[in-house]
Amino acid sequence: MQSVVYEGKEIIPGKVVCVGRNYVEHIFELDNEIPENMVLFNKPNSAVTNTLHFIQSDCRFEGEICFLIEGGEISGIGFGLDLTKAGVQNYLKQKGLPWERAKAFDGSAVLSHFVPYKGNMESVEMKVWLNGTLQQHATYDLMIYKPQQIIDEIKTFMTLEDGDIIMSGTPKGVTTYQKGDLVEAKIWLDEKLVLKRAFSAQ
Repeated sequence: MQSVVYEGKEIIPGKVVCVGRNYVEHIFELDNEIPENMVLFNKPNSAVTNTLHFIQSDCRFEGEICFLIEGGEISGIGFGLDLTKAGVQNYLKQKGLPWERAKAFDGSAVLSHFVPYKGNMESVEMKVWLNGTLQQHATYDLMIYKPQQIIDEIKTFMTLEDGDIIMSGTPKGVTTYQKGDLVEAKIWLDEKLVLKRAFSAQ
């Protein structure tokens, strides 16, 4: 089973619950419609990794603020890359089919370590750089669905177990990457840097 690190301990996520289309400008950049209801999908444990691998030329990385769940609530905060096979996803969307082949493949949830969630969630901010150039920027205000809304919605039909991870959606700026590219991410709470992580594409 794949694991993530939280306060120096290995945690095994049973599942990764992902929010799709949670930032308006990202919806528009992919020419999608704003959904009437929250878009949710899962990645299995086998998708979890701490290494960014090059998958194929049309594979996008989507930087996201992530939450580690304990006792049904947010315990830790981290960073993740939702890897997406763009061509496969476009085909599946056109056919009205599930996204797993494009979103839930092995190694598609590239996750940092997690740190304790301490602070005002309304102050959360994330920035992602690709080879030194700012690529993505996320804040609480830019989210359509806020973290507590996401948790409440998931709980209407699915149990959140200890160790589960929520990927809260990606802001605009998603792009493809190549071997050797460097993806760097930082997350702040209350204007304090709480997490920094870099991934070099293998």
